[in-house]
Amino acid sequence: MIEIGSVVWGVVDVSRAVAFWSEALDYKLKYPASDDWAILIPREGIGIQLSLNKISSPKAKRHHIDLFTDDQTQEVERLLALGATRKDWIYPPDADYVVLQDPDGNPFCVVQR
Repeated sequence: MIEIGSVVWGVVDVSRAVAFWSEALDYKLKYPASDDWAILIPREGIGIQLSLNKISSPKAKRHHIDLFTDDQTQEVERLLALGATRKDWIYPPDADYVVLQDPDGNPFCVVQR
């Protein structure tokens, strides 16, 4: 059996990414962060860790996370208040997701369960 242990996320500013994703996901640092690397894990319980890797390119990488929720509208507003922005996107009529960007410009989706 194999399973996902970590998602590695390329960011320009590790400390800013730690602040955003810790609040967005209710995660905490596994170890003290360095200038170019941090690992976040769920505050409580088990789950996939998020590793934040400093990159030199300001462009977003070809990765994204889908965040599943029972209250999409509330979560989108909460994430926007934390520093996320809406990404211009052409949605199909039956879309159950909203595309946002983290403070580094990395896209992610908030999906209605």
